Amino acid sequence: MNEVLIANTYFLHFDKKQLRQMQPYPPLGTLYAAALLRENGFHVKLFDTTFRKSAKELSSHFTTSCHPEFIEGHNSKLFLIVDDGFNYLTKMCLTNMREAAFEMIRMAKNAGCTVVVSSSDATDHFKEYLNRGADFIVKGEAEITLLELVKKLSIGETEFNNVNGLSFKSGDEIVSTSKREVMHDLDSLPLPAWDLADIDLYRRNWKNHHGYFSINMVTTRGCPFKCNWCAKPIYGNRYNNRSPQNVMDEIKMLLEKFQPDHFWFCDDIFGLKPGWIREFSEIAERENLKFKFKIQCRADLLLEEENISSLAAAGCDEVWIGAESGAQKILDAMDKGTKVEQIFESTRLLKKHGIKPCFFLQFGYPGETIEDIEATKKMLLELMPHDIGVSISYPLPGTKFFEMVKEDLKTKTNWSDSDDLAMMYRGTYSPAFYKQLHRYIHKVYRRQQGLQSLKRIFTAPANIQWRRIFTLPYFIPMSWWNYFTLKRSIAR
Repeated sequence: MNEVLIANTYFLHFDKKQLRQMQPYPPLGTLYAAALLRENGFHVKLFDTTFRKSAKELSSHFTTSCHPEFIEGHNSKLFLIVDDGFNYLTKMCLTNMREAAFEMIRMAKNAGCTVVVSSSDATDHFKEYLNRGADFIVKGEAEITLLELVKKLSIGETEFNNVNGLSFKSGDEIVSTSKREVMHDLDSLPLPAWDLADIDLYRRNWKNHHGYFSINMVTTRGCPFKCNWCAKPIYGNRYNNRSPQNVMDEIKMLLEKFQPDHFWFCDDIFGLKPGWIREFSEIAERENLKFKFKIQCRADLLLEEENISSLAAAGCDEVWIGAESGAQKILDAMDKGTKVEQIFESTRLLKKHGIKPCFFLQFGYPGETIEDIEATKKMLLELMPHDIGVSISYPLPGTKFFEMVKEDLKTKTNWSDSDDLAMMYRGTYSPAFYKQLHRYIHKVYRRQQGLQSLKRIFTAPANIQWRRIFTLPYFIPMSWWNYFTLKRSIAR
């Protein structure tokens, strides 16, 4: 058994919000696992679900030998579902994607395959996946566990208790082996198997919708901070990084082979190790590499101006900050470890160096009041980041937050897609209030962007974004309408 079929489970067509935004990225975690298996002599084929319209499209792989996308006569009996643990959309454990995974498991089992699943959702709900037909669940970081398991399966071994990081059935019992330690030497991994993905398809969709092509990379794994709502079932609280030179070697390869215009570094925390950003920037300058990129980081890590200037020199275009709230009380309740003043200062520094700050905002955390919401809105309109992502607090297994509210979680414990935003526990206000709040914050923010652009007609006419001005006749009345609707929902 040296042939392996590997798939992810994120279907863009099952997430209408993301389908509209059309910012697709190849399944990076899946490609890493594929690369390591291939380096060890296995023939790997990818079934990329990103643009597929249904899990049923997998059936053609098992039933047809002449389909042009697949290897003629391919007879793999080993089917791996390895989700991209670097993509926050897969970390959200959306039920639409879970049902698609169950459907793929069913089809693979009907075709006589051994099925292995590695994902955040399967790690959290391994019993359910095993009961749906999966033979093995890989819990935690995938690559080394998968390699050990696949090697055993390839030679017909039946003893798996010595493979760390697994859950499987033995008769009617579920066996879970010892926890797998995370990798420390990330430079030892082969680069992702980029050639398995249809990069031209990703490029066309980016170009058609945005006029440029962005591709994803990762420089680190894990996050050492303790935000109590953040689930980390794959890489945990450890933080390990690739060397700046190793990262730059991959950038050079991607620029040469695929000509991306932009990179998204999908690390939870970019450049935490002291000196890493400076060295990264120096290598880019020394090797005359020109590219733009965006990262995710924390406000308290963006207070050293030398780091900000190094990011700007390397080509950083956007920084997404987990601002979450403008109320210190809520940040403290979340165990966020940041201060509201740090959000203000980091935003100032980023703007000073020509980098666009963007905010993740979160509403509905237990104890949040209308005064706290107003503080967040005030912070937003005062700082006016380049873009925002607004969400409702979402309890995921393995978090302190989940334990706090789990008694309220009844029939619904996960969102169906990224636009679900259901309040699944008892918040300060009604679920209808938070639905309206999500709309209101977006509308009032877009209204303010339009008003700022209108002012620039007289102060900076060369930099006006006319589209924002043209949308003011929509956002001004709609923001007021949402405001009054929000007030009415409080009274209910």
